[in-house]
Amino acid sequence: MSKIMDKPLPNIPWQEKPEGCTAPVWRYTENPIIPRDAIPSSNSVFNSAVVPFGKGFAGLFRCDSKSVSMDLFAGFSEDGIHWTIHHDPISFEGDSEVIRREYRYDPRVCFIGDRYYISWCNGYHGPTIGLGWTFDFQTFHQSENAFLPYNRNGVLFPRKIGGNYAILSRPSDTGHTPFGDIFYSESPDLIFWGKHRYVMGTVPGDASAWQSKKIGPGPIPIETDEGWLLIYHGVIQTCNGFVYRMGCALLDRDKPWKVKCRSKYYILGPQEYYECVGDVPNVTFPCAALTDADTGRIAIYYGCADTVTGLAFTTADELINYMKQHPLEEDKA
Repeated sequence: MSKIMDKPLPNIPWQEKPEGCTAPVWRYTENPIIPRDAIPSSNSVFNSAVVPFGKGFAGLFRCDSKSVSMDLFAGFSEDGIHWTIHHDPISFEGDSEVIRREYRYDPRVCFIGDRYYISWCNGYHGPTIGLGWTFDFQTFHQSENAFLPYNRNGVLFPRKIGGNYAILSRPSDTGHTPFGDIFYSESPDLIFWGKHRYVMGTVPGDASAWQSKKIGPGPIPIETDEGWLLIYHGVIQTCNGFVYRMGCALLDRDKPWKVKCRSKYYILGPQEYYECVGDVPNVTFPCAALTDADTGRIAIYYGCADTVTGLAFTTADELINYMKQHPLEEDKA
């Protein structure tokens, strides 16, 4: 049995795996949990981050407005399912040259030490990785951008690696990226980043075509006794546009740029109406995962069709066993 190296979370949202289900991930039966009009100004609410906070949960939500501007909004929940989202976007404190807003989207939240660190796709003469932090989800501080444009999908590790902060990201371009590989970087202070290492890339041909166009890291990596469990998104380009699905990989605990195992098959893809129909059809995009060390349970929050927010469930054993049963052979270490 794979062990999650984290604290117990007895109040994790959960539904048991349906009888007869053979998939490694299953959806919450009451999806979507957050509608597109959750606050008065929102056109859509998706690709959002959730963490345990106090006796319940807190999160940062991507809410695209009715003018279709992209920003981050704080929200709170007692059960991780029913959410109250603030009506105004968060405002960062910091250097005036850094906090200048162009757009903010696709946040991740990671607790390290004594605070909650935030990463997101930040508009700064093009998309790059914005970084900030908060103690209470009321006051937010913005740090220096992690990288030069163009980059997307910055995902911090929940502890230091070799004494340094660590992050996964996907170098990008100015447009709707026609490529995408995952890279690893380290920093002593969350300001200066280096030791950039290639982790894994797209899969050419039809060996695993669901991830043939681009990939990117999803939720904060989950530390297990077998390695870092990474849930990520993969994209294929079809005659009708891009399709976003979820996959999983296992990274070395001490050298996370080394892939120990990777799923050949996707673990969740657009299937339900709310995943297939929306502002951007055929998208399942994971941004957050809650974990319970005692049971191995994992609750995945994901964006559906760039419109609403869904919830799905799995366990560490389900994912690790699935990728071992269906490995992408050429990516095994």
